[in-house]
Amino acid sequence: MSLDKSDVEKIAHLARMALDESHIDAYVEDLSNILDLVEQLEAANTDTIEPMSHPLHMAQRMRSDEVTEGDCREVNQAVAPKTENGLYLVPKVIE
Repeated sequence: MSLDKSDVEKIAHLARMALDESHIDAYVEDLSNILDLVEQLEAANTDTIEPMSHPLHMAQRMRSDEVTEGDCREVNQAVAPKTENGLYLVPKVIE
């Protein structure tokens, strides 16, 4: 896919970026090259490729699911301005 100068200026405007006029031609070439690479990647046949959750075939190390910290609700709520029945009370913000 080939971009032109107006496309790059429109993209810059949408991204709220200020571009230096002397660099726009380089941006046009660079972005066009990136889009050409994406088109090449899309053209690759991936029908026989199994999706992977990780680029390396290895087992994920998982830690055991154990409680490591006790119930600290009373300590944490001691500094709260208002609490009731174990809940924090906050001002209403939506009417």
